[in-house]
Amino acid sequence: MNTAVARGDRLAKVITEVLSPAVVVLVLPLVVAWTATGHDPALTLLWGLEVALFSSVLPMVFIIRGARSGRWDTHHVRDREHRLVPLAVGLASTAVGIGILVVADAPRQVLALSLAMFATLAVCVAITQRWKISLHAAVAGGAVAMVTLLHGPWSLVLVVLVALVCWSRVVLGDHTVAQVVAGAVVGPLVGGLVFLAVT
Repeated sequence: MNTAVARGDRLAKVITEVLSPAVVVLVLPLVVAWTATGHDPALTLLWGLEVALFSSVLPMVFIIRGARSGRWDTHHVRDREHRLVPLAVGLASTAVGIGILVVADAPRQVLALSLAMFATLAVCVAITQRWKISLHAAVAGGAVAMVTLLHGPWSLVLVVLVALVCWSRVVLGDHTVAQVVAGAVVGPLVGGLVFLAVT
């Protein structure tokens, strides 16, 4: 029994890292940019990496440095009370990225993605002030919603990944079932609606 539990924990840790918000926000902009640029490799990299830089890389550098200096427990910032500063930095960095996209006349779908991610994060920040909503679930759910809006209903098979993310967060004791369900609803609802409205 202990062996099975240990294996479950290890699998949950892998899923939590591989499908973390930072990783999803590295990959999703490239997927959206590929469609938005008409499958142009150079432009896909240009716009996709711009969004990834400001919405994933820079915020994660800040978070990891903070974790290493002891400002928060890990790069997942498990303590709700410590999440405001890193999440605010993520919002500010994403806002700078959006400003650049506007000035540079980025493809509309790429801009819509950044605005959707900003809106989702802003809502999660507001909720997190009183309750620890799952950012993993919100980002995963929002990503599936936007990919589905771009590529059609077949993309809903990716909901399996959202379920795995939710499972992993509960198994590791980082969230309750209610917190992951809330994230999985808020992500698609806020992110999906903003993405749809802008595109």
